[in-house]
Amino acid sequence: MASDTQFDQFVEKIIIKNNLVSEENLKKARALHEKHPELRFIDILTRTQLISQKHATLIVQKYGTPKNQSQTSPAQSQPPLAAGSLRPAPENTGVSVTRVNVSGSLNDLESYLAEARKLGASDFYINVDSSPVVRKNGRLVFFDEPPLTETQTESLLFSSLTETQKEALSANLNLEICLDYPEHGRYRSCFLKQRCGWEGSFRIISQTIPDFASLGLPDNIRQFTDYTQGLVLVTGPSGSGKSSTLAAMIDLINQKRAEHIISLEDPIEFKYRPIKSHISQREVGKHTQSFSNALRAALREDPDVILVGEMRDFETASLAVTAAETGHLVFSTLHTIDAAQTIMRLLDYFPPNQQNQIRAMVSESLRGIICQRLIPNSDESGRVLALEIMINVPSISSLIRDDKLFQIRNMMRINQKKGMQIMDGAIQQLLQKKLITTEEAHFAMVDSMLFQQQKSGI
Repeated sequence: MASDTQFDQFVEKIIIKNNLVSEENLKKARALHEKHPELRFIDILTRTQLISQKHATLIVQKYGTPKNQSQTSPAQSQPPLAAGSLRPAPENTGVSVTRVNVSGSLNDLESYLAEARKLGASDFYINVDSSPVVRKNGRLVFFDEPPLTETQTESLLFSSLTETQKEALSANLNLEICLDYPEHGRYRSCFLKQRCGWEGSFRIISQTIPDFASLGLPDNIRQFTDYTQGLVLVTGPSGSGKSSTLAAMIDLINQKRAEHIISLEDPIEFKYRPIKSHISQREVGKHTQSFSNALRAALREDPDVILVGEMRDFETASLAVTAAETGHLVFSTLHTIDAAQTIMRLLDYFPPNQQNQIRAMVSESLRGIICQRLIPNSDESGRVLALEIMINVPSISSLIRDDKLFQIRNMMRINQKKGMQIMDGAIQQLLQKKLITTEEAHFAMVDSMLFQQQKSGI
């Protein structure tokens, strides 16, 4: 069997990242591989007993398939897919690609989005020279269709836009909107121009506002909805469920208290139905020019609760902190991975001559930070939520005020009994419960040293 260089290099990267083989033994394995190029690098590692056969099989099954296993083309060797079923399809790169057959005829963007929702996907992508793609349980799945041409892609994307939106997209070369189809739901959409032509990315929004139980949120997060004043930040990478968490918290307030809630979003995702609260929702670009303009106007509307979709600049951050300090409960998001980094990012919006003042303001107004990440579960049937929770107790407040952010993680460990937890600790708990695999835990952890304590579980 001929060696696939790209797959061999990928295996070596996995071995190094997981620290499975010492550097000295790795050099010996490389030297042996040079003498036997007909073998894959993973076979060398297995034959020399540097890794177990079980682990080697896991890597091959999960990350790649060997090339040249058969001279028969995939179309000749595999039967047609049943509608909605998945299969790994080997590509020329040696890395496995999962494909799904779709039911019926898909001839416009609406039908593609409806099919993506039917498949249980979280996102849908259209690009030139590629089959349509969905993200399901955190992994990409390609439609078992021919790649789209530039003309087909442009026709699909532009068919869903109004004339005004087409003009805006042609002028700015990108457009962020929310597509709303009464038949099957809403989609947060991004259209843009790239090297090959136009492409689109679509987040599939749940048709119902999620609650704490469905999201797997712990009860101690409910305390952030009980405050009447302060700043609560929900952070994490794109696609980690920040919008869903915020929606659950806003809806909980709506169910419990009679408040005036103003939501500023880009674009509007979940539509709230007033229960006990009065709720107004504004979309950037459609109802207001920017978050900062909308937030400035909101402060004149006597709000109790303000949701700011994202803090993107100094003016928005400044107004949000000021609103939190002057008697409003403010929720917002940042793209950060832990609590200390979140506070650092917030402070970095402000100029050096205001740092002492803003640290004092944040130390008093901040109520808590929720950092979240979605990790594929061990049986790949879905994803589980890992949370870092920081509650602004007096000891944390003092560290923020004194500019000792590097000590926040240790202080959170000390205060675990008060409901705090760090991201790595949450990931370790998921690993101990066997809800996630060891390699997924390693890639998700902030501090790789903690991973070494769990390496024996591979």
